[in-house]
Amino acid sequence: MPHMRLDELLAELQTRLDAVLSTRDRVHALLEAVVSVGSELDLEGVLRRITETATKLVDAGYGALGVVGQEHTLIQFVPVGLSEEEIARIEHWPHGLGLIGLLIKDARPLRLAHISDHPESYGFPPGHPPMGTFLGVPIRVRGEIFGNLYLTEKRGGGEFDEEDEAIVIALATAAGIAVDNARLYEESRRRETWLKAASEVTTSLLSGADPGQVLSLVTSCARKITDADLVEVLLPEPSKQSLIVELAEGEGEQELLGAVFLVSETLAGEVFTQGEPMSAPDMQSVSRPGSPLRRLGYGPVMMVPFGSVPDVRGVLVLAKRSGRLPFSGADQQVLQAFAGQAAVALELAEARRDAERLGLLEDRDRIAKDLHDVVIQRLFATAMTLMSTIRLVERPEAAKRVQHAIDELDETIRQIRSSIFALQGAGEAAPSLRGQIVELVEGAAGHLGFMPGLRMAGQIETLVAEPVAAHLLAVLREALSNVVRHSRATRADVLVEAVGSELVLLVTDNGVGLGETGRRSGLRNIEDRAARLGGTAELEIPDEGGTRLRWQVPL
Repeated sequence: MPHMRLDELLAELQTRLDAVLSTRDRVHALLEAVVSVGSELDLEGVLRRITETATKLVDAGYGALGVVGQEHTLIQFVPVGLSEEEIARIEHWPHGLGLIGLLIKDARPLRLAHISDHPESYGFPPGHPPMGTFLGVPIRVRGEIFGNLYLTEKRGGGEFDEEDEAIVIALATAAGIAVDNARLYEESRRRETWLKAASEVTTSLLSGADPGQVLSLVTSCARKITDADLVEVLLPEPSKQSLIVELAEGEGEQELLGAVFLVSETLAGEVFTQGEPMSAPDMQSVSRPGSPLRRLGYGPVMMVPFGSVPDVRGVLVLAKRSGRLPFSGADQQVLQAFAGQAAVALELAEARRDAERLGLLEDRDRIAKDLHDVVIQRLFATAMTLMSTIRLVERPEAAKRVQHAIDELDETIRQIRSSIFALQGAGEAAPSLRGQIVELVEGAAGHLGFMPGLRMAGQIETLVAEPVAAHLLAVLREALSNVVRHSRATRADVLVEAVGSELVLLVTDNGVGLGETGRRSGLRNIEDRAARLGGTAELEIPDEGGTRLRWQVPL
């Protein structure tokens, strides 16, 4: 009997020693896990390492970490223990219902021998492998619920015990610290990137870079700051009724570039009109039309306006692939400050360009005044002097030469006046009438093989009203087309003159002339346009050959 009692005591002692050794090993494993989890700084890497470590510590077959977002929903699900084939067979990840939803609403540890026995059990999505035992533990970051650890299928057929629960709770505490550290590191890195990007954007704009290049720089910098998969820059049309994707960087950018969205029907339109940033955790659940992001597989989205109401200059749209962590409040604050600074820099660059344009226009106006008040007056005085000198010249040849000099001075004065009007009309937003005339003449040069002569005289921009200008351009286009098609000319000249109460268009060439049939079909339209305005149109053959079209209407 004493011998048997001794064997029992030794066996009990051995059992307790094994338990102590097992506890020591698990404590060592927990300490190693805490150190391992705390050494990671990338947030997504931290989440996966926490899940893998918890699964190993309690010898679970499957593990997952669910990140809780706004309105107590799961915004990210990190699974461990499932093969790629098993993941592919699952129709969708949990949405936060059933037991998972219970842990979100009531953040306390939960152990179950059979998941299906609990009244809150909602079942598994189609394709999900069967699971029995369950252990769930919340993860807190600075007193707030960040997510939950879900562990199932204790290996060996047993159940999760109190010791397993205590170990996972201890790991969850360390995990909260690791998540907080990763967030702080990510935020500091983001702020550093933001300061650098803001400096680059401001320097580029103030150094005179093209706004398009600067917006491209803003796009790439915003993508780096937030680690987004796609960035778009939406700018309004002149009517501000629609937004156009001017720039895009990321997957699907070619499909998005140039897309047009109505302001009244899209989320980006709300951001543009209200001037307030907006974010959505998953575009797949947004029912608003007008965005291809859902079709392209994007989930979290954030939209930030360039500027504030009423001077919003556009919208910056950022998106991540479905399943990734949504944009945080820190992301929104940093990006809003970045977009605001970019908007201010764009406004300063626009003001600088306006000042440069104004300076250029002032220089042109000064040159025009100098030409009018000084150069033309001197030329006119010289011409008057020569005209009074003709009566004193006895030889006819000399008088003829003086008269020719007077005519040349008169022509020079007309050319300078034409240049003055061109200088005063330069810089307009829409093409001027003179510019359109030049464009038509230059366009005909490519078909003729030579550049026609062009002379414009008088206050064309001032005296010629828009309806008359439209007829003038149509007649000039028809006349040049006739020269190209029928004349076989080697020289052509165009004169447009607005003097007094008449507008005269004269087109001459040295071609083959009218011929027997003439170009009466084109002339009929030209005559009709002149008649509508109370004018005349004549096509004649000058003494030196060729043709001359004279189109004359009252002003």
